[in-house]
Amino acid sequence: MCLAVPGKVISIEENKNDTPKMAKVDFAGVTKLVCIDWLPDVQIGDYVIVHVGFALNKLEKEEAEETLKLLREMGDIS
Repeated sequence: MCLAVPGKVISIEENKNDTPKMAKVDFAGVTKLVCIDWLPDVQIGDYVIVHVGFALNKLEKEEAEETLKLLREMGDIS
């Protein structure tokens, strides 16, 4: 089972040569480097859902914040 926790894009790395476009994403205090090649319109401050290191889709801020609120209430994240 995969739990889709929304992550907030905090920075976007410069794309060098033929490397994938990467972003630093904050998942409730845990920062990961994520490939954003499949979502070329992602900007700093956007929320994304990630699976195995790839951002798969973008969420509206309100939807992401509601999901994070519910996860906090359940005690799954702090």
